[in-house]
Amino acid sequence: MEAIWLKHYPPTIPAEVDVHQFASLRDMLLRSCQRFGELPAYSNMGSSMTYAELDRSSRDFAAYLQRTLGLRKGDRVAIMMPNLLQYPVALLGVLRAGLVVVNVNPQYTVPELEHQLKDSGAAAIVVLENFAHTLQQVLDKNPTLNLVVITTEVGDMLPVVKGLLTNVVVKYVKHMVPAWKIAGATELNTALLAGRGQDVEDVPLTHDDMAFLQYTGGTTGVAKGAVLTHGNLVANVQQMTAWMARDLVEGKEVFVCPLPLYHVYALTSCLVFMKMGAHTVLVTNPRDIKAYIHDLKKYPFTIIIGVNTLYRALLDAPEFAEVDTRALKLTSAGGMAVQRVVAERWKQRTGVDIIEGYGLTETSPVVMASPLDITQWTGTIGLPIPSTQAAILDDDGHELAAGEVGEICIRGPQVMPRYWNRPDETDKVFTHDGWLRTGDMGFVDERGYFRITDRKKDMIVVSGFKVFPNQIEDVVSLHPGVAEVAAIGEPDDRSGEVVKIVVVKKDPALTEQALLEHCRQHVTGYKMPKIVEFRTEPLPKSNIGKILRRELRHAAATANAASPAVGSA
Repeated sequence: MEAIWLKHYPPTIPAEVDVHQFASLRDMLLRSCQRFGELPAYSNMGSSMTYAELDRSSRDFAAYLQRTLGLRKGDRVAIMMPNLLQYPVALLGVLRAGLVVVNVNPQYTVPELEHQLKDSGAAAIVVLENFAHTLQQVLDKNPTLNLVVITTEVGDMLPVVKGLLTNVVVKYVKHMVPAWKIAGATELNTALLAGRGQDVEDVPLTHDDMAFLQYTGGTTGVAKGAVLTHGNLVANVQQMTAWMARDLVEGKEVFVCPLPLYHVYALTSCLVFMKMGAHTVLVTNPRDIKAYIHDLKKYPFTIIIGVNTLYRALLDAPEFAEVDTRALKLTSAGGMAVQRVVAERWKQRTGVDIIEGYGLTETSPVVMASPLDITQWTGTIGLPIPSTQAAILDDDGHELAAGEVGEICIRGPQVMPRYWNRPDETDKVFTHDGWLRTGDMGFVDERGYFRITDRKKDMIVVSGFKVFPNQIEDVVSLHPGVAEVAAIGEPDDRSGEVVKIVVVKKDPALTEQALLEHCRQHVTGYKMPKIVEFRTEPLPKSNIGKILRRELRHAAATANAASPAVGSA
């Protein structure tokens, strides 16, 4: 389609970016280490690491991987830990050695971890000791799995006394390290010491070389590895740098990252702000709201990212009223739709609009974003970013007109070339002419702004009419008595499906009748919830705080299978 969105770009944003400025992501990041050497690169648990220190430690790790372990270009190294100072050291060390990063969710179960290690063919893994028991079970189950294990403790990169004390408290006071035993495991600090006196081979890297093997969440079946090349990541960093260049100053920004670096949204955000020489504050456990707010009070942050549920949790915390947000320039959200009530409360509290972005693991991840000059919540996912094509296609691959709902499809230099060892899945996700099918339904307006209506698989069909859960959730969340809500389809004898809402109350006095009356003021008859379920526990969420509708659907299906089917009134 015609790039109508270019007419609505702010004047500072180019239509195209130079994706060839850097030969590889490694070269881009090493340039930042050289340019911003004595500035703080990362902070965590009250301690900081400069760009020069990151340079030295990652060099030592790269030397260990190459010289001691004998790993060669293209070998995969898994990283399994939450946000700690060790993460950027391991990540940059792997890239410097010409190897491939395989990010692993440390909360994985044994089957999930087993699948990812086997599927990726990882040669080594860096794992936080807290999760080594899970890895041990995988190794015990697969004695032929040839995997070098490098372990680390929470306090390993903190100052010596603080680090030792932290490790003692984590292990022996809080009992957060289940017993484990892996023969031949090496401690990360021992690995860094071993690499310190050895040379690092300068492995030639191009845009076509793989940088990350980034696994999808597996919401449509077994998790697949998206092959993200150096070219993909360089392109997306360049695209997002251009998008934000107007308001941000190199070497001056303080970026708070509460989302885990093993998730592609947080990962690329950190890469973008490393390129800018920002000081990144890593939050290890954002669900500990008091500790998270303590970090926000300590640092005069200028940039923050998050998801809808995390912003809402901050706004609901009384302590957040004490946080000084006067330095804040940029608030970014992704991973799930931002609800209007959350966006408006955030703007009222901080004076800064939430800039909503959109992307996928398969696109490194950002493909669209709201311009930084918006003045209010738009309800859209913004405009395609520079060097990106987007279109709304029907099931046959035909382009739809503005306003018509179809599948959002993408082309651009940030789009992965393929899934790892899954040519069948690669063929399914790409059209014959190279469009990536996102699986998200939406439409584009006459200005080029795109709006998501929902995931294909989340859509509810009531008597042939399509109902998009995001719309229902947005309406329900406007009620002041609602803390959390998810909308799902429930089978129905007469209409095929009806809308069910699962609600966590903010006001204990909230009734089903009051909630339905609220809904009647906002949605038409067939969109009205027919089933209301109140829960006292928080709704199930992904590792970045996205509500998992599939788990709610599974629970409902299990309950229905155990009882006779009943048509709704």
